Amino acid sequence: MIHLKGMKPQLSVFTVLVLQDAVVFLLLTHTYAVQSEFIGSAQPIVAMVGDDIILPLHLQPAEDVSDVTVEWARPDLDPRFVHVRRDNVEFLIDQNPLYMGRTSVNKNKAMCGNVSLKLYKVKLSDAGTYRCFIPDLHIDSTVQLVVGGVSSSAIQISIDNNGVVCKSNGWYPDPELLWLDAEGKILSAGPTETVRGPDDLYTVSSRVTVEKRHSNNITCRVQQSNINQIRETQIKVTESFFVVPSPSSSTVHSSSAWFFVLWQF
Repeated sequence: MIHLKGMKPQLSVFTVLVLQDAVVFLLLTHTYAVQSEFIGSAQPIVAMVGDDIILPLHLQPAEDVSDVTVEWARPDLDPRFVHVRRDNVEFLIDQNPLYMGRTSVNKNKAMCGNVSLKLYKVKLSDAGTYRCFIPDLHIDSTVQLVVGGVSSSAIQISIDNNGVVCKSNGWYPDPELLWLDAEGKILSAGPTETVRGPDDLYTVSSRVTVEKRHSNNITCRVQQSNINQIRETQIKVTESFFVVPSPSSSTVHSSSAWFFVLWQF
C-alpha cells in the first residue's frame, strides 16, 4: 500500500455546496422549531353589555414583544383598527371611533408575550371577530366575541280571560320562552311574540291556558343559550283561578276573581 505523506485532503466544490445547503437547512429547521405561535381561546368569549372583558392571546414560547408592533383589528370595520402599539407606545391615530378610550394592551405583560386586549364597557356593536397581528413575527390569530344582554327586571306576569301571559324585556340575542308544568315538561302554549326595540334589545311574550291537570303549578322560563342566561318565574294558581265569574259580576275585570302566587328566580 502506498502512503502519500504531506498531502491534505481536498473537498470538491460539489461537496462544499452540499455542506452549505445542509447547514442552511439545519438553521432553518431550528428557526422554525422555536418560532412562537399564538395561543388564544378555542371557544368564543361571551360578555354582557357593560362588562369589562379580556380577549386572551399570548405567544408560546413566550418572548418580549413590548417594542414591536401589535395590531388588533376587526376586518368588518372601516377603519378596521381596534388597538395598535408601535415602538412601545399606543398608536391610535387610525383607531375606529367606536373603540376610543375603551381598549388597552398591558405593556408589562407584553414583555412576557401576553398581548391580550382588554375591552371596557362592552357594547352590543362590539360583537364580532377580532384579529391580532404582529408584523415582525409574521403571525396572526383571531378571537371571537359574543355580546349579550339579559333582562335585569323581573318577568312580568298578567292574566286575562284567555290564560296567563308571561313577558320579559331587555334581551340580546332574542331569547326562547318556554312554559313548563310542575314536572318540568314543556306545555303547549301560544306562539312567542318577539319585538326588537330601538336599543336593539328584545322583548318576548307568550300566553298559556292553565288547566287543572297542571297541578296548579306552572313555570315561565326565558333563556338564551348563546350567552348561557336563564330567567324564570314559578306560578302557583289556586282553585279560585278556575272559578268562572257569575253574570252579576261580569262587569268586574276577570282578574279580580283569580288569585296566583309567584316565585321569582
